[in-house]
Amino acid sequence: MQLSEAILQALHAAWSHKLRSFFTLLGIIVSVAFLVAVVAIIQGMNAYVRERIGGAIVGANAFQVRRTPIAVGLIDDEEWKAIQRRPIIAPEDVPYVARAIPDARAIALQSGWPTPQADIVWRDKTVGDVFVFGVTAPFQVVQDYQFAAGEPLSDIDVRERRPVIELGYDIADRVFDYPDQAIGEKIRILGQQYTVKGVVAKKGNVLGQSWDGFVMMPLTSFEALYGRRKTTVISVKMREAALVADGMQRAEEAMRIAHRLRPGQPDDFTVDTADALVSFWKNLTRLLFTVIPAVVAIGIVVGGIVIMNIMLMSVNERTREIGIRKSLGARRRDIRNQFLAESVTLAALGGVLGLSGGVALAWVVSLISPLPARVTLWSVVVALGLGASVGVIFGVYPAVRAARLDPVVALRYE
Repeated sequence: MQLSEAILQALHAAWSHKLRSFFTLLGIIVSVAFLVAVVAIIQGMNAYVRERIGGAIVGANAFQVRRTPIAVGLIDDEEWKAIQRRPIIAPEDVPYVARAIPDARAIALQSGWPTPQADIVWRDKTVGDVFVFGVTAPFQVVQDYQFAAGEPLSDIDVRERRPVIELGYDIADRVFDYPDQAIGEKIRILGQQYTVKGVVAKKGNVLGQSWDGFVMMPLTSFEALYGRRKTTVISVKMREAALVADGMQRAEEAMRIAHRLRPGQPDDFTVDTADALVSFWKNLTRLLFTVIPAVVAIGIVVGGIVIMNIMLMSVNERTREIGIRKSLGARRRDIRNQFLAESVTLAALGGVLGLSGGVALAWVVSLISPLPARVTLWSVVVALGLGASVGVIFGVYPAVRAARLDPVVALRYE
């Protein structure tokens, strides 16, 4: 029997016994679907963190000089205690970094963590728990802010401690009917009056969290309102991505000079890019990848055992057919290859159905939630390879058993 004929016969048998075939392949379908869907969601999340969250926090082609690293989740208690003993990142550090990186596109200073929240009041309207940031003017360049109305903060606003603010788009939208109407209006924050100078264009949501619900004011005005914060953050934007690594190295050298660190002493600051956040996220997802193989393996083994039992049942049901074929000249190899091809075809069919189910599940998850999903080529190859390998591994025994049947005994089988 030719391979194509064996495959067609296996498909015909599966179609003739739809319900039995479905339950036979259920373990493989569920396992492969789970593998494809989870991998698609994790890969999508990795890309999402890299493209959206990392860029929103740090900025494109940018890095930050911080007291506390961005990825704090995998730091043990002793390291955290050492970080807490670090000196603050202060405005006095900025000139050192600026002299070390004269080719930077922008070097900014911003208020550090924790970010305060306040109620924004305009006439009879109040928006509660709005994040308030203090920044120097170049920060708007670092973050690539565009403006829906008005104009950005200036160096003069910072130097003269002017009571002006920039509104995130969501705040302007909730308080005013149109962004243009906000310009020049007086808004009260903690009892102090500030003039709206500009409205930052909408940046959108990340994982359902809006990046447009903030108020931004000159750092000097921020310090007048909240006092000198415990620490600040220096943000540096390079002209292109290829220059970021060199800029980070020069910033590190400048900060060591600013903090008077001797050779051999560890850094008492952190120079971070969005890659630090991406690496932190990948470390978390790597834990998930250690669990996935175990779950998939259990389903695959169960599915393979079911396929083996079904193929053994098929051998018993077709014993007389095997005897007739052998009496007509079929060799053991022909019988073995026929049943092995049917087993592989059946398992591969389960892999294809599981792949389709996994892709559909990933699409549904991305449709009804902010979680993105990206089906990768390697997960598709693994899914189809799992299906075919299960057919080979668990189909060998039934195929060998069929090939060893005595033709005389097989012909007498009722």
